[in-house]
This record gives sequence, C-alpha cells and structure tokens, in this order.
Amino acid sequence: MFHRSTPRRGQAAATVAILAAGLALAASSPASAHGQSSTVVSGKARFEVLSPTLIRTEYGTFTDASTFNVIGRDSFAPVRFTKRTDKGWLTIDTGALTLRYKVGSGSFTADNLDIKLRAGKQTVQATPWAGHYPPSCEAGVLCEAEALDVRGPGVATDHRDYTGKGFTAGYTGTGDAIVFTTAATGSLQLAVRYANSTGGDGQNVTRTLTVAVDGVNQTLSLPPTANWDTWGVATVTLTLGTGTHQISVLKGAGDTGNVNIDSLALINPGDAYPAPTPPAPQPCAFGTVCEADHGTLAGGARTASDHNGYAGDGFLAGLENTSSSAALTVTGVPAKGTYRVQVRYANGKAGAQPVQTRTMTVNGATVTLPATSSWDYWRTVEAPVALDKGTNTVTLACPTAASCNVNVDTVALVRAGTPLLAPHAALGGYRRGLDGVNGAALTEPGLLYQDGWSLLDDSASALYNTRTGKVTQRTGTAQDGYVFAYGQDYTRGLNELSKLTGPTKLLPKWAYGVWYSEYYDRTAAEFQDIVKRFKSENVPLDVLIVDTDFKAPDKWNGWNFDTTRFPDYKAFQSWLKKQGITTSLNIHPSILGSDPKFAQAQATAKGKLKRTGCNGGADCYTFDFGDPDQLKAYFDLHSSLADPDFWWLDWCCDASTSTLAGVTGDAWINQQYAARDGFAFSRAYGSLQAGGYGNPTAVPTGPWADKRTTLHFTGDTVSTWETLQAQVGYTPGESAATGLAAVSHDIGGHTGGLSTEKGAEPDSTKLPDDLYARWVQLGTFQPIDRLHSNHSDRLPWQYGPAAEASATKFLQLRKKLQSYTYATAQQATRTGTPIVRPMYLAYPGQQEAYATAGSQYLYGDDFLVAPVTTPGETATTTVWFPPGHNWKDYFTGKVYKGGTIQQVTSTLATMPVFVRS
Repeated sequence: MFHRSTPRRGQAAATVAILAAGLALAASSPASAHGQSSTVVSGKARFEVLSPTLIRTEYGTFTDASTFNVIGRDSFAPVRFTKRTDKGWLTIDTGALTLRYKVGSGSFTADNLDIKLRAGKQTVQATPWAGHYPPSCEAGVLCEAEALDVRGPGVATDHRDYTGKGFTAGYTGTGDAIVFTTAATGSLQLAVRYANSTGGDGQNVTRTLTVAVDGVNQTLSLPPTANWDTWGVATVTLTLGTGTHQISVLKGAGDTGNVNIDSLALINPGDAYPAPTPPAPQPCAFGTVCEADHGTLAGGARTASDHNGYAGDGFLAGLENTSSSAALTVTGVPAKGTYRVQVRYANGKAGAQPVQTRTMTVNGATVTLPATSSWDYWRTVEAPVALDKGTNTVTLACPTAASCNVNVDTVALVRAGTPLLAPHAALGGYRRGLDGVNGAALTEPGLLYQDGWSLLDDSASALYNTRTGKVTQRTGTAQDGYVFAYGQDYTRGLNELSKLTGPTKLLPKWAYGVWYSEYYDRTAAEFQDIVKRFKSENVPLDVLIVDTDFKAPDKWNGWNFDTTRFPDYKAFQSWLKKQGITTSLNIHPSILGSDPKFAQAQATAKGKLKRTGCNGGADCYTFDFGDPDQLKAYFDLHSSLADPDFWWLDWCCDASTSTLAGVTGDAWINQQYAARDGFAFSRAYGSLQAGGYGNPTAVPTGPWADKRTTLHFTGDTVSTWETLQAQVGYTPGESAATGLAAVSHDIGGHTGGLSTEKGAEPDSTKLPDDLYARWVQLGTFQPIDRLHSNHSDRLPWQYGPAAEASATKFLQLRKKLQSYTYATAQQATRTGTPIVRPMYLAYPGQQEAYATAGSQYLYGDDFLVAPVTTPGETATTTVWFPPGHNWKDYFTGKVYKGGTIQQVTSTLATMPVFVRS
C-alpha cells in the first residue's frame, strides 16, 4: 500500500531531498532493449525495469507470479536502460529514473536505496522504502503506536487524552499488529498504554493481545479501563539478548483484541512510564524543501494533521494572533544577498470569518496568500528575502490580527530563478466510505504525489492466478514494491497503474444515466407509480434501487420477500425491464438465526457461521467471505431470493469479514459480485474491520484491486452545504489516487444536516430548495448520478417551482450527456485517466491547478465544472480558467479568457460549466 509519506517526525529530510533545478541525472550510456533482460539481480535484491518510469524492487523471496493486486506485469514493452556497479553501488538508469542500491547491504531502507528523477524543472532525490519497515524503539523512550509499523489496525483520534497524532484502534482481525525493532538488551518490561472499554461485541472484560519477540510469543492481558477516554498501562517481561530484535504487539488467533493502543515503551522493572518527548527543532538546509512545523514554534503555533494533502508528518497550524510564529534555522546560505522564500500553504474558511486573501511576514517581508479552495488544497507562492552567508533564522510571523489564519506546510529558501519546489505531498486520496461525514474527511494517500514519485508496496499481497481466480499465500519473507517516477506527467502514472494492477471497470452504458434510490418503505405498486411519474414529468430514469424494506422476516437482513409489499418480484422486475429500467436490491451481509433459510445456510457453511449480533438483533449470524463454504452459503441465499440486474452490497455494519490473507476484504467480496453481475456496487478499499463504520482506515494490501470490479458507493453522508462542497474535490481526488473511475455519492446526502423541513410523504423530510437543486447539478457531472436519501425527498416534483425546474433540466442534461459520459468511461478504462479529473492532471505546472482542486474539475476532455456550493437562488463562484484556451459558458455562451480568475454568477437554472473555446 501507499503510506503517508513520512510517518515519523524528522524523516522528511531523510526521505525526500528536493534539489534546485540544474542537477543532472546519473550519467547513462546508450543500450538496446533488444535481447536485454528487464531484470537485474544483486544478491538477494532483484530489480525489474517495467518502463522508463516504473521499476519493481524485490528483496528476499522473488516472485514471478501475479499477485492479487498486480496482474499486468507482462503488459509493458521492453525498455532501454543501463546498469553499472561503482564504489559498491548498483545504478540502474532509464534516462527518466535513476535508481541506486548499495550492494550487499540487506533489505531496502532509507540508507541503501535511493532514486533521482525530474518533476517538471525540478530534480528530485528520494528514498522510497523509508517508512515501509519497522522503526526502532529503544529502551527508556516512549514510542507512539501510530508511528510504528502499523499492520492492520486503524489510526484514530476519536477519543481524548492520547499522545502524539492519534492511537492505533481496533485489533479486531487476526494478525493486526504494530511492529518495531530494538537493540536493547537484558531483562526489560514492555509497557503498553491502552484503553479497553465496552467493545463492539457488547463486552467489557479483560482483553488479550500477543507480544511476539523474534517469533517467541507471550500473552499481554489488558484489564478494562474506566472508558475509552481513560488509558491504562499493561506490561510483560522480556529477556533480550544481544543484537537487533523485532517485536510485535498483535492479535493472535486466540486473542480477543478490541482495544486501542496509544504508545509503548521498553523500561526497567519498577521505572515509571516515560513521558512523550517534545520534538526538537530541525535545521532547514538552503535549497531544500523543509517542514514548516519543524522550527521553533511560539504563541500557539503547533503541528497539526487534521487536513489532507500535506507533506511529512503534519503542517504548521495555530498562526492565529500577533504572538504566533515559527522560526526556522536555515543553513548553508552560499553568500549574503537577496533570495526567494517559497511557502506552501492552505487558506480556507477560518471559523465565522469570510474566505479572504491573507498575509504573513517572513523576516519582516510581507507574503500575500490568496485563498485556496479549502483547507485540504495547497498553493506555493514565493517572495524575496534577505539572508546572510551561512546560518540564518527565518521567522514566519503575523503582524496584525487579520494576517495569517492560514496553515503552512513547507518552506524553501532558494536562489532567484529556482522553480517552485514541490514537496512529497499526496494529491488526492481515498477512503472506504464517507459514512457519517459532515463536510470533508481525512483520506489515505494513493498513487500521485506532487514531486512525482511513489512506492506501491505490494509485499502483503497474496499470489493470484488470474485464470482460475485462486489465491495462494506467499512463502518466505520479501519486500516487493513498485517505484513510480512519473514526474509531473500524472496521467502517465495513472496509465502505468492501470497496466500494472488492471484497468478501472467499464460499467454498462445505462449506469451512466439517472438513478433513483431512497431508503423509504414502499410497495411494488408505489415504485411503479414513481416510475410512471418520472415519465409523465419527462424526467429520465435508468436505474431503480429497492432498499432494504422489501425483506422478510426482518427488514434489515431477511432472505425472503415481504409479499405484502412485493407479491410478485419477478413480475415487478419484468415490468421495469419493459420500461427500460434496470433494477437492484439492497443486501446487508448477515442472517438471523430465526430466518427460515438459516438452517440451510448454516449447513452449507458446515456450521461455521458465527453468532455476532448486528442491526437485526442479537440472534444474528455473519459470514467469512474468505471461507469457501461460507461464501457459497452467502451467495446461495442470493440465488434463492431473486435475480436482479445487480446487487447493492451495503456492508456498512454487520460483522461479516474476509479472513483470506493477502487480499483486501472489500476487493475480494466485490470480485465475487462482479463475477455474478459484471460489477460490484459496494464500499471499497478496505473492510468493515479496518476502522469500522465511521473511521475507515487503510489496510496493508491497499486499494489497488478494487477498481477492476467496483462501482464505489461512498456511503451515508450528512446533508449539508459543507458535504456538497467536499464532494466537489473528493471524486477527482479518489480517482487520481486509486485509478477507480466509477465513484457514486448519495446525491442530496443521506441523512440529517439540513434535512429538517417536512417532506412530501409521511415521516419524510426535505432539503432546502437551493441545496437540493445545487446537489442535483453536481450529480449531472459526476461518474454516477444517483438520487438517494434516508427518508428525505429527492424527486424534482417534491420541491418548489424553481428547484423543480432546475432539477428537471439537469437530469435531462444528464441523459443528454450519457453517451459522452460513457465514452469518457471507456477512455478511463483504456488509458487510466478518470472521468472526473482534478485540474492538476491537465495543468501540472500551474499552482492554481492544485489550489482550486477542491472547487472545480474537468469532466472528460471537454468540460470545466465549478459547482455552486453556497446558499441562495443566485450565487457567485470563483473560477480559475486555465491558460492556453478561452472558455465558453455552456449555458450563456459568454467567453472567458484563459489564464484568469473570474467571478461567475449563476441562478438555479444554470451552473458554472465551460467548454474550451
């Protein structure tokens, strides 16, 4: 998987040294690809040159077979490259990427493997394997759990009084672990700071985990704490000999898990648990990108990590008053003179204050900081600064109460004429679901980084036979990762990801039309009336989803039809087909012990279904999708129920799991649905066990296989303007991070928020008219346009005249664009460039492309879309028009000059959509 680039403080300088333009790549002599092997072996290390910008790196056990993630290694043409060994270093040079490995130095680390590439005019040096192996934790030092090698548990912040950036949460899956190394010796105690209260299983009991030291196991007992906000310390005694030891705290097969771990320490018996060590300021070398929060902070300035898109382990926040400052020690200034300071910052809405241009000072000189599209999107600006030769203190400060109120990610001090230096900061990100989210949410980094490289760590992925679908576990210990070096050619990176891990799924053409789906208890006849109303109102409808209330004996997870609502589902489905409408049924993956079909399901599963409890009640059994018998029982229930055009797997809550090692849980079950229906409609990239419903976290096997099978249902969001605004940037960001093009939000949001007005039907609500109309506008220019809610009106005729006219117009436009959207989806499958595209895919050299990525995007090749996300029947939106073309308003015909920022006003009848002129 991809990790945030530097999980431990201070690693940024070691991981990424970004140099000023003008440095040459390692020299290479011409070589012919004809007859040349693509692989280079150096002892236990093997390198496979797949393209000029993609090299596989392996250490330990070599694997030639496909893995569940990587199925397209043979899709690449032969490559010209050179190799040489000099002064103990093996160098591989493709002309676009230079990779060096210190011969005989062991497994890959930050010290023995590095790369060099160009990103635009910038030369980048990096150590891609940094942070992908267990860190050291020495005796007497508190080590934050989230900064160790986290294998499976989530990293969370939803309880109080933790130290560091968060805590590791869950430990619900066998093998979930945190791992570290130590050179400590003697008889020591491993002390673990933890919380243990009433878990998802309803129990409040002593829990256990396993402590494994060099393969030898001990049990760690964790008594209950007062609540999840209260932390205790539990210990086990270790006897450590000389040498380096690998220690894991994990959930073994016999452990109960279900705890949170904040930190740990190796201490002498009787010693107090150590306090956290405040990070020391780090020097900033002239000509490199430095973390702004690594200086000396004062006046409330602090390190934060509660937004996306930053480099390193956090960003500088708290610059909110005239006493706030950050002082960096800049070393190596070549001579006294005037230089340039480059500042990467985000400037969003600060509390109740309006979004506005801000200023700050750098050594007294004013730097102007225009607004960015939200706190998750960043811009780099530069200004002159006077420096003395040698070492200087450079201070970021706030001269007035109205200044600052921004977050600062990185700072670089460079010569005049140096290009703006990009840090190793993630572009876009993914998340299993947006369930319960009101506004923006933290995401996991994916493929793309602004300085043009990333490592896809496939070490945890199982072997996979693409012909038979059989999964086989790896043997031996290995590092297996793919170094991408796309530079600023982000679309090349996505294309190579598509080749390597398989293309994004192309859905049937009908999927790119209009969907209607509402969680509301309806009969078949009532659904038919709604379909007839669509036709009489001249509103297109391509897909109808029947949510959970059709089921019996339980509305949540029954495996029969409630015949009082659907007396003849086959006839209902046949009627829909005659209307040209595709249909789907909702599934929650569980079954009650009282269900008439339970006995047969348990027999098929050979007695292995477990009673776990779920939304249907305590007498609820769930499935292990990784077990063939339980998987068969699960799908036999589908077959006995119905045969819709496709199923909607709503794996939000029930404790079903996949214990199949080496395969992302969502990807595995989604592949089974795709084999039945052609694609899966489900959450993606993780599993319910990785963080749960509201705090999904990444898994070691990563998000790479899901795009081959899945239409990503992003879950149950809160219906507010803030959520609408966040979705503008989320869709292109997810597609850029994972390569998955088919992303589906609940248009209108799912529940709560502003859904407070009385709706048109009993026990329903409705949105404010302007919010409803603007959300329908967004849906028109999304990969999937799916009207959905939890008992809240989503039909045009349920709203006032202006909102109804707007929604009808834009749903008709969606139908008009269906062929265009399908062609763009075909292009995504063919090339890896998604349907909805962040601006930086097309304009990587423009800072505005990064700063505006949360407020506008490209819809295919032709459309620039800047959705309205503010209240009112009339709204004014700031739009950046990229250089190189003029842009014509799709609705009014007005032409805007490229390379400008304009204010565009629209009523509910229009939205800011433009085509190249």
